[in-house]
Amino acid sequence: MHAIKLPLKVENELKKVSKVAGYLWQREWAERNAGNISINLTSFFKNEDLQGIGKEVPFNFPKGLGGFVIYITGTGCYLRDLVDQIEEVSCILHINKSSDAYSIIWGGKRTDFAPTCELISHSSIHLFNSINQPENLAVVHTHPLELICLSHHELFDDEEELNRQVWMMCPEVKVFVPKGIHCTPYALSSTADLAKVTIEAFKKRNVSLWEKHGATATAPDVEKAWDFLDVANKGAKLLMMCWSAGFKPAGLSNAQLTELEQFT
Repeated sequence: MHAIKLPLKVENELKKVSKVAGYLWQREWAERNAGNISINLTSFFKNEDLQGIGKEVPFNFPKGLGGFVIYITGTGCYLRDLVDQIEEVSCILHINKSSDAYSIIWGGKRTDFAPTCELISHSSIHLFNSINQPENLAVVHTHPLELICLSHHELFDDEEELNRQVWMMCPEVKVFVPKGIHCTPYALSSTADLAKVTIEAFKKRNVSLWEKHGATATAPDVEKAWDFLDVANKGAKLLMMCWSAGFKPAGLSNAQLTELEQFT
């Protein structure tokens, strides 16, 4: 077995992970081991350079993921540790040709390390993206406070109205989250069912709001995924601030929201 030297482009993506993880912790969106991050790095590596690295670990991936290289955080990982211990609490793994095992080719140095229990969700999303929106390489799941609150509100049962009310709070929300928020029905963590409903969300929306759980975004890199979550939550926060102050916000009109579509 030999050590792998990471391409410079991969090192740059990992720096973005550390930066975004710091943002999530500062926002109180990543309590304890909440949240996880992954990136499809397949295009950055040559398959022949990955042979003989790491020990194969059995895992039942969706068919079609053979040969993928994925960066992903570890189970029980505290996202705050990604700031200065990224090689201990996350890894890059290589999926074998038959999609029934992976080898860790970088990272995972913590004792008893294993990839996040949401590996099935993340890998399924990466497979979907590779076919349908290949520009989207990153997936970020976290616990944005105000969005989670909205997932407990009756608005969650009316996705179109929830988006209208979040968009109307300020122009930037409509411009920078143009496809809006998907009200993703509750599914148990770490299951194929959660992966399935999240993929359905990404067919039409920028953000998947997991009912009573958290939110997930996919984008070309982790910073852009963060931006989707940050701006969407800003709209939710402004809306709830108005409610807390005891008044219903006037909001942008439907005509004004339509006018903003020229910038999306």
